[in-house]
Amino acid sequence: MNPQMSPESPLSPALVFEMLQAHQRTSALKAAIELDIFRAIGEGPGDVASIARKCASSERGIRILCDFLTINGVLVKENGQYRHTPVSAAFLDPRSPASVASMATFLGDPMMLEPYSHLAEIVRTGRTVLPGEGSVSSENPVWVEFAETMAPMMAPMTGPLSALALAGQTGPMRVLDIAAGHGLFGIEVAKQNPQARVTGQDWAAVLGVAMKNAQKAGVQDRYELLPGSAFDVDFGGPYDAVLLTNFLHHFDKATNVALLKKVHAALKPGGRAATLDFVPDEGRVSPAQPASFALTMLASTPSGDAYTLSELTAMYREAGFQDISGHPIPMSPQTVVLGKA
Repeated sequence: MNPQMSPESPLSPALVFEMLQAHQRTSALKAAIELDIFRAIGEGPGDVASIARKCASSERGIRILCDFLTINGVLVKENGQYRHTPVSAAFLDPRSPASVASMATFLGDPMMLEPYSHLAEIVRTGRTVLPGEGSVSSENPVWVEFAETMAPMMAPMTGPLSALALAGQTGPMRVLDIAAGHGLFGIEVAKQNPQARVTGQDWAAVLGVAMKNAQKAGVQDRYELLPGSAFDVDFGGPYDAVLLTNFLHHFDKATNVALLKKVHAALKPGGRAATLDFVPDEGRVSPAQPASFALTMLASTPSGDAYTLSELTAMYREAGFQDISGHPIPMSPQTVVLGKA
């Protein structure tokens, strides 16, 4: 129960005020990342003057911003000096190998934020105000930005997804990674199975990022490119496994069933389709992060949604899959849905 509504607490409008002011938290964190404040604090000594000097900013501005970040639990302030919390040290200081600060570029992209200024209109019409097909318009450059900046968020999911997709299979195999983006999921399959050949499918400009990552991982000789729309290109095959990572949520059920039928046709008998997605409980209001993702789809796409496991299972079944199962990834808001051809 929300503490604002508990019988022991007097009724308060604090929750309303917090939601109306929530944009300040987003802007503050994005500004701190842009100014490189977390690196400056990590290097020390953490006083206002040194942070301001390192970040080429005013002392007044640094003090107020760092105080705000402290109030919101991102930093700690002691004796006039700021230092990291464990979270900011691990995930916001760019010197940390676990840093996810680059995500601010994509998540703070003006194109992704603009629809929220028109959310009432979007709710009335049931679709985004972005032109064309919204974020999934053909060759949308925002997906190059996604591939370049969102890999830190996705990296922890690559191992669990790849293990489920491989299902212990060794030896020669072919894998198709649909809407590959940064390519990390297919690349992880190639790393886990030295005899696997992976085909990354996405827009050509996005696949340029995936190939660079394949080269960094040393698997470029087993990583092939299939540029174009997942709905139009010939998948080829047959494949032992097909990955659909963070893709189905962009479209309506009928579109997803059509794509899954195409995936089914590209698989060997007994081959596996592995979908990684935000999957809320059947009530659609928990867990908070996957359930809230539906609003992102409402704001940015004509018909996307956060689908429950029963809804994804029904899509898989209609496309001809069997032995369908859901596998929540520990310490993650995402779930892998598996089905066999």
